[in-house]
Amino acid sequence: MKLVIAIMNKNDANVVVDALNEKGIQVTKLSTAGGFLRSGNTTLLIGIEEHKVDQVISIISELSSERKQLMPNAIPPELGISTMLPFEVTIGGATIFVLNIDRYKKV
Repeated sequence: MKLVIAIMNKNDANVVVDALNEKGIQVTKLSTAGGFLRSGNTTLLIGIEEHKVDQVISIISELSSERKQLMPNAIPPELGISTMLPFEVTIGGATIFVLNIDRYKKV
């Protein structure tokens, strides 16, 4: 038994959860926030048999797309830089962890 933890952009989460559910894979969905951009993320917890891990990772990879987004410039005025031009960042995609589970029991 494995635990797959997948952290992704909140905009990708519902499509990923629906695709996993269609394959009979149960998911626990948590709302989380990222540290760098403080934007909304979703963390999925998926307990799965070891032989299905690659299928789960494949579904997440296919449906968690990276994209570019313009962010407002947050340079403090005391630095003496007077530009307010936005900058481009890459958001989306997913960070996936796969952990061994020593014991599993559904009650």
